[in-house]
Amino acid sequence: MALHSTVAAFATRSGYLCVGGVSVDVLAERVGETPFFAYDRGLLTARVLKLREVIPPEIDLGYAVKANPMSAIIHHLSGLVDHFDVASARELRAALNTTIPPSRISFAGPGKAPAELSQAVAAGVTIEIESATEARRLIGIGERLGIRPRAAIRVNPDFEVHGSGMLMGGGPQQFGVDAEQVPALLKELADAEVDVLGFHVFPGSQNLRADVLTEAQRKAVDLLLRLAEGMSSPVHYLNLGGGFGIPYFEKDTPLDLTPIGMNLAELLQTRIRVELPRARVVIELGRYIVGECGVYITRVVDRKESRGRIFLVVDGGLHHQLGASGNFGQVIRRNYPIVIGNRMDEEAAETVTIVGKLCTSLDLLGDRVRLPHTEVGDLVAIFQAGAYGLTASPTAFLSHPKPAEVLL
Repeated sequence: MALHSTVAAFATRSGYLCVGGVSVDVLAERVGETPFFAYDRGLLTARVLKLREVIPPEIDLGYAVKANPMSAIIHHLSGLVDHFDVASARELRAALNTTIPPSRISFAGPGKAPAELSQAVAAGVTIEIESATEARRLIGIGERLGIRPRAAIRVNPDFEVHGSGMLMGGGPQQFGVDAEQVPALLKELADAEVDVLGFHVFPGSQNLRADVLTEAQRKAVDLLLRLAEGMSSPVHYLNLGGGFGIPYFEKDTPLDLTPIGMNLAELLQTRIRVELPRARVVIELGRYIVGECGVYITRVVDRKESRGRIFLVVDGGLHHQLGASGNFGQVIRRNYPIVIGNRMDEEAAETVTIVGKLCTSLDLLGDRVRLPHTEVGDLVAIFQAGAYGLTASPTAFLSHPKPAEVLL
């Protein structure tokens, strides 16, 4: 059976999977424990360069820190991307510790606490306003601090993007200001001491269809250009979101970037530059940048048979990899790409089910997977672990320790 495209991107040596040039057996000794997350620096850099090849150079490439806020990763990316988007005060502090200037950091997300907004205003980052209440709160903070806040309005669009793994725009949403309410909010902000720079729109995430993404970008630009007519000052910032997906499952087709890049170039030259010549345009990606560079390594601690089925019990589980367990948005559970990291040169010989060490039947990492014959002590590698892995998982469940993370 052909290797999944992501698995094939990682090197192998003498039957061992390698991450960042280090074989997983040596890496496990180097980390000192299993399970752990390992991220390949070379693959991360290559992914950014791949995006640079197709996205017009006039468009800034942003990284959504929520996808993976590991300090080493965001410091590495700070030398490769143009913009960071954060979703909490903790992410904000991490971003401010990099070489990305505050003016190239945006702070999005509903329910920002007054203390978080105060930190953001004091830091000089762009706050993406999610409601009228948040806008009024921002005005008050600016007055109290004697600082003119930098802001943009996050728009909940009047259209939906079909085919996204998660809708984050269109219909009733906790995200952003409904498009039809934006003109009134702009009028309210026009007389306030707030520097309204422009707009942010993010209709959905994890989309593998280029035609759907290009249509969404066209609709987003149409909408934002229309809303820009209500601005009392020139638009300096347009964040078009992202939504680029990665292939988690066997039948998924990797996203074709070429038509997306061509579409963005056309929109930039024929629409945005004509009507909003001062606008800095941002494409904000998280999962697409970091998702495929990560692997979760966990060791087999037991092999057992129950009524004809072979179970491999590993020392990790859903408390580290909620997504791989199928409990993070999957309607029908499917397996992430899985290999035995120390048996890469062996053919599949048996069908096994891989489970974690938690006392719940939800702790399922691989259901009926065809793998080489596996024994206690072997290393299971679960791919697509670079985004929404550790930080999107219930790490406190059953009080097991957190796993290590390494960037190689």
